[in-house]
Amino acid sequence: MSLSVAPLVVSLIVTNRIRKYVRTSILKHWEQPLKYALFLSVMLFAAEVIFSETEFIKWVWHAYLIAIIVFALKQDELRLLRMFIVAFIPFELFSLLGDLTQLINDSFFKDHENYFNNATGFSFFWMAAILYSQNRQFKAAEKERIKRQHEDELNRAIAIRKVELEVLVAERTSELTEQKEELENALDELRATQTQLIQSEKMASLGELTAGIAHEIQNPLNFVNNFSEVNAELIQEMQEEIEKGNMDEVKALAKDIADNEQKIKHHGKRADAIVKGMLQHSRSNSGIKEPTNINALADEYLRLAYHGLRAKDKSFNVTMETHFDESIISVNIIPQDMGRAILNLITNAFYAVNEKNKLQRDIERSENRQGLPPYQPTVSLRTSMISPTKGVAGKVKISVRDNGNGIPQNALDKIFQPFFTTKPTGEGTGLGLSLSYDIVKAHGGELKVDTNEGQGAEFSIILPV
Repeated sequence: MSLSVAPLVVSLIVTNRIRKYVRTSILKHWEQPLKYALFLSVMLFAAEVIFSETEFIKWVWHAYLIAIIVFALKQDELRLLRMFIVAFIPFELFSLLGDLTQLINDSFFKDHENYFNNATGFSFFWMAAILYSQNRQFKAAEKERIKRQHEDELNRAIAIRKVELEVLVAERTSELTEQKEELENALDELRATQTQLIQSEKMASLGELTAGIAHEIQNPLNFVNNFSEVNAELIQEMQEEIEKGNMDEVKALAKDIADNEQKIKHHGKRADAIVKGMLQHSRSNSGIKEPTNINALADEYLRLAYHGLRAKDKSFNVTMETHFDESIISVNIIPQDMGRAILNLITNAFYAVNEKNKLQRDIERSENRQGLPPYQPTVSLRTSMISPTKGVAGKVKISVRDNGNGIPQNALDKIFQPFFTTKPTGEGTGLGLSLSYDIVKAHGGELKVDTNEGQGAEFSIILPV
């Protein structure tokens, strides 16, 4: 191969290598233009072979090869081919220098032609070595690309299979998913109901306490409503008198309105005091213990519980017995919490004797048993001081005893469990004793029960002094 044809071969190699790189990379938008460039290289090569004596084609080849090299070096996307492109630069420079020297000074070129040929030949072999090394790297890269392509195809196949399996699993487990959602909804509803029940039980004491005294609020509210209506009429009359210009009458009406406002304020404060007194038994407390008279606290909740039940059931009646140990000193407790615990025990005792009383009346009516002693519902509340022993401080005992039906032996182990109740459905949440147990435990005390089935039960709160 003559040196004049060598640049043409080189341009074919460069164009073809760039086209292959583009075809196997993300730069596929250059593939079509490079096909045209390769076709042009082939045409120019054929023209050089056919018209070997034409100097013009040789210069076209130089311009074409330089343009390809410059274009490839300027593109960041072809940075992996830069070493490959740089390998052609020495060959093109020596070839171009020889052709320019021959064109400018042919005699000088002929005298030094061997030097030009040797330089061009050396650059050609250097280019060939670089091309061989680059070709090996490209082959390794091509193998890696094929490997990655195979892995990608395998991953795609796995992904497709995974999707198919997921669809299959989803179809097979759709019913279980629906059941799971139904169970979760039921569980959420159950939790919400549980929260409401706990809150309801906590507020049950408020209902018991306020039922007997709610009518006391009505009186001041009636005064407030009446005086408000009167003031509305007086204001209307005052507006009419203002329009007439009768200022004396306006002043008199204003005085009446002011007097009524004072009365409204007075009765409003009275209603506010009643409401605060009722709510103090159910308000959120700070959790700080304070010295409290146990006898007074127990007596207060006994009376309030009784009047509350009487307000709901006028037929309810019970004999209440109290035995308070006057030697008991004040005990550090949270009054609102301990009041709830005592109230729950008293309310349960009232319920037990009332149910037994109803049952006894039904038996007497059905059997027509005459001359038998009537059943007398009785609830006793007792406080006592447990004397200290060696190493053990004194304790206070609060006992609530009833002569109801007692607690069945098979239920004794469960009565302090949340939501367990022996009452009929709808009459109890099963949280009263559970909350009382937690309150007493939080005070460092004990809640005990002693029962005889058919004769009654006694609950005892034992608190450290």
